[in-house]
Amino acid sequence: MIASAESHSAHNYHPLPIVVASAEGAWMTDVEGRRYLDMLAGYSALNFGHGNRRLIEAAKAQLDRVTLTSRAFHHDRFAEFCTRLAELCGKEMVLPMNTGAEAVETAVKTARKWGYRVKGVPDGQAKIVVATDNFHGRTTTIVSFSTDEEARADFGPYTPGFEIVPYGDLGALRAAITDNTVAVLLEPIQGEAGVLVPPPGYLAGVRELTRERGVLFMADEIQSGLGRTGRTFACEHEGVVPDVYVLGKALGGGVVPVSAVVADADVLGVFKPGEHGSTFGGNPLACAVALEVIDLLSTGEFQQRATELGEHLHAELGLLTGTGKVTEVRGRGLWAGVDIAPSYGTGREVSEKLMERGVLVKDTHGATIRIAPPLVISKEDLDWGLDQLREVLS
Repeated sequence: MIASAESHSAHNYHPLPIVVASAEGAWMTDVEGRRYLDMLAGYSALNFGHGNRRLIEAAKAQLDRVTLTSRAFHHDRFAEFCTRLAELCGKEMVLPMNTGAEAVETAVKTARKWGYRVKGVPDGQAKIVVATDNFHGRTTTIVSFSTDEEARADFGPYTPGFEIVPYGDLGALRAAITDNTVAVLLEPIQGEAGVLVPPPGYLAGVRELTRERGVLFMADEIQSGLGRTGRTFACEHEGVVPDVYVLGKALGGGVVPVSAVVADADVLGVFKPGEHGSTFGGNPLACAVALEVIDLLSTGEFQQRATELGEHLHAELGLLTGTGKVTEVRGRGLWAGVDIAPSYGTGREVSEKLMERGVLVKDTHGATIRIAPPLVISKEDLDWGLDQLREVLS
């Protein structure tokens, strides 16, 4: 199967050599019947685990009714989805899309239109400030403001209108904002970069600065949001409410792609019919699953699990930094970036050795492995997975 995939699919990914056939909770089973502990959770798309019964039943029920109308017509799940998601975010309006990259593109268009219609920026002059080492998706516009050459090289000419400043540097951000700046777009925690947590007070400083300068603060919570860090949104750790939430991944529960831009009416109200859209955005099936996701989050159970198990995860990983096997551990909640000491191999090599022991993680940027298990993982399974990492590094 792997050989066939290599022959007939474009090589835009370098997956671990495993072929998954089924999954439940925090475990996956391959075509040969071997079980693996999933410590990646689809880059946080599977926060609620594989085959979550509530999500699967919601999808099944909707499949028997209607799955797609396009936005040419209303359907009976749309209003509730928009209302409930807006309430979850403490905002007024929702613009639904499908993938995270689509949501980021929508946020970029929103900021520019708001800048021209509301702020009064001269046509064609809008600027958006972003951070180094960002990952917001892979469209041509988004890779235009990436600093990752692997993601960016050979895809030019690049889209103008973006200013890149060092992540975590408020001084650089302040200097970059001009009268034509319409937004600051940031990940509250940078996932693809290796789960980089900004310095304490940074997000609060961004919020204060953007409010002071009349600029939108857009938080890309596609990976960090919806329970992963122990709060509904990672911004909450600093008591920050951005102007715009960009959401995806876990919003679809690992069942269907669902994303959204969420903001108040004075921001999203700039759109008029025909100016932006998506055939599948906000479709009935997506709304049905996302509504169940919102219900799951409304109890606070998953946020609490991420907090408690996350504290345990980071305490255990922290012990490895004193052994010389791990040079640094970063993260928050059930999310960690672990930098492997060069003498113990690359991130890819460690990921492959863990796979051989029945644990699935993924490497990034050479020396780092990312750990982000489903929030439904048991403490016993989490400890077993950490034991395998200790053995690999022994």
